[in-house]
Amino acid sequence: MVRRYVFPALRILIWAVIAAALVKLAFAGADVTTEETGIVPTGQVVEPVVEATTGTVTNNVKVTASVVADPSVPVRATLAGTVSEVLVADGQHVDAGTVLLKVRKETPRDPIETTDPETGEVTVTERWPLVEIAEVKAPVAGTLALPTLKDQEVSVGDTVGQVAPGSLSVSGTLTPDQQYRLIGAPAEAEVTLKGGPAPFTCTGLRIGAAATDGEQDLEQVADPSASTSGTVTCAVPGDVTAFAGLGADIEIVNGTAKDAVVVPVTSVQGTVQKGNVWVVAAEGEEPEEREVRLGLTDGEVVEITKGLKVGELVLEFIPVPGAGEVDCADPNQYDPMVCGA
Repeated sequence: MVRRYVFPALRILIWAVIAAALVKLAFAGADVTTEETGIVPTGQVVEPVVEATTGTVTNNVKVTASVVADPSVPVRATLAGTVSEVLVADGQHVDAGTVLLKVRKETPRDPIETTDPETGEVTVTERWPLVEIAEVKAPVAGTLALPTLKDQEVSVGDTVGQVAPGSLSVSGTLTPDQQYRLIGAPAEAEVTLKGGPAPFTCTGLRIGAAATDGEQDLEQVADPSASTSGTVTCAVPGDVTAFAGLGADIEIVNGTAKDAVVVPVTSVQGTVQKGNVWVVAAEGEEPEEREVRLGLTDGEVVEITKGLKVGELVLEFIPVPGAGEVDCADPNQYDPMVCGA
């Protein structure tokens, strides 16, 4: 009896309740009203700020380098003429200033004509050519390569030989940032050879432009941060044992500033000579953009020589134009909280 009449009746009643609820939701909607609690949101986005402080800044630039053999120095003719003497054999060691060969130049001269005043007879007297001899000397000490032969004709500027000095240098490439930091660099640096002797001082520090080619230019376009803009080279002392191809590190100290006004490099727009900082103004006002003069930097903080005082607050990161703005027309930037439903 129960299974036959009671259970089917209960099943029909439950389905009737579910159907009524669905009808109410379909035509009346759900109750989404909120209760007023008096609580309001208080969160806000605060840009990080830092205080200008005093500190010591050491402009210490470290460059990855390698040991290279100094290139041969060309020996050039200083006179157009004929090689009259070769004084040094090919492959011989020479000192700077050694006379290697002589070049002879003969310039014909017009004959002298004289006329006898009484007879009118003309006498022609031939003259010896004007002879000029130039000595070609070794520009540096080293091993001479001299392919030039006696009686060979040469012109001014022709390379008549090469002198391999046999000395070594340490050379590395510079990024644009490093090249700026090495403006007015000293003439020496400290070098550490990989697997070599103790660090030593190299002299004759030279900074020049980096050699470029088409392949390197394409790499720089693809990755500007990896570009090089210069080279740094200094001489390995003669009493230091080194070999071409060894890895090395060059450390150049280009100035120290004590008790300087400093801020993080992230707070400054610009890296050398002058830049801009954003000084925090009174509450509720936009930060003030201010031009400052820049001094030394160690890559983390930068010296402010003019335009900012100790204790002033600046934005830790320079403002990025358009940061925080949302383009509602761009589906990748669309934010319903900002753009609406």
